[in-house]
Amino acid sequence: MSDQEPVWRSLGATPCWTSESLREQLDGGQAFRWHLQPDDTWLGYWGNRIAQLKWSKTSNLHWQPTSPIDDAFELELRAYLALDSTETCGLSDDLPWLTDAHLRRCMEAFPSLRILRQPFGETLLGFLCSATKQIVQIKQMMALLAKRHGTPYAHTSLPNPSISQVLPKSHCHITYDNDSNTPEYKFFMLPTWGQLAEVSETELRACQLGFRARYIKGTADYIAEHPGWLEHTATLPYAEAKEALCTLPGVGEKIADCVALFGLGHQQAFPVDTWMIKAMQRRYGLEGWTPSQVAHFGRVHFGAHAGLAQQYLFAWERAHGGR
Repeated sequence: MSDQEPVWRSLGATPCWTSESLREQLDGGQAFRWHLQPDDTWLGYWGNRIAQLKWSKTSNLHWQPTSPIDDAFELELRAYLALDSTETCGLSDDLPWLTDAHLRRCMEAFPSLRILRQPFGETLLGFLCSATKQIVQIKQMMALLAKRHGTPYAHTSLPNPSISQVLPKSHCHITYDNDSNTPEYKFFMLPTWGQLAEVSETELRACQLGFRARYIKGTADYIAEHPGWLEHTATLPYAEAKEALCTLPGVGEKIADCVALFGLGHQQAFPVDTWMIKAMQRRYGLEGWTPSQVAHFGRVHFGAHAGLAQQYLFAWERAHGGR
C-alpha cells in the first residue's frame, strides 16, 4: 500500500450530478459492488476493474485506478458509467416529464441519473442474490462469493488508507508485511458462471445465500450445459431476452426485467417490486393492479426509456417514502 498522496484524474465533462444522484446510481440497487468511504469517495468493482470515484460541486467527477493501469481503463470506466453515449445524453428529454408532474419532481430531485452498463453475467448473479433481500445484504453475499470463489485481481493497490476502516474482511484478504507490518489487501473478481458450476450448493449456502443458492447453482449448471447461452441472450431484443431469462431457475418477471435493464441495456424494461407497486398505486392510481399490469403500464406510459423513468421513481420512493 502506497504512502503517497493519491492522484485523482478528471473524467472531463460529466453529467450535472448531485451527490444524491451519484449515490443513487452507484448504491441504489443497480449494482452491488460500490462502497462509500469515510472521505466520501466511492470504491467499486466491475469485471476485472477496480476504481475509486470522487465527486464535488466544483470539480465534478474524478477517478483513481488501482495500479498499474492501461490505456483502456478510463474508456471502460466512462462506458460503465454511461458518460459518452449520445443515446444516453438525451434520454431524459424523451421521458414524458412535461405532462407527468410526479416524474418531473423525481427528475429534478435526482438530476442526470443514468443506467450503469454492467457486465451481463455479473448482473444476473447479483439479481439472483436479490430475492427478498436489501441492498446491504446483497452486497455482503456478492462480496463473499467473490472472496471465496472468484479470482484475485492481478494488480491492486490502495492509495487511500481510510478504505480499510469500512471494508469488512469478507470483501478482501488482508495480509501483513513481515518487516513493516503494513497491511496488504487482495481483492477478488466475482466468480464466472463457469467457476460457479464447479461449486456445490452447500458451498454457495455458506456465502449467506440461503434458498438462493439452489437457484444460482441451477443457473450455473444450465449455462454450463448450454455453451454460448450468455453471449446469445445478450444479442436478443428485449422480449426474447426476457423470455430466455425467465427459463432460468429462480428468475421471474421482476428479476428478468432488472437483468434486462441493468445488464443488457434494454431501456424499455420496467422492473416492478414492492416499492414500485406501492409507488404506482400512490402516484398513478393503479390500486389492485398486478405486477405484470403495472410493468405494462410503465412501458406504455413512459415509453422506450421506461427503465430510466423507473429509476427516477424508485429513487424518489426510497428517499421520501409515502410523502
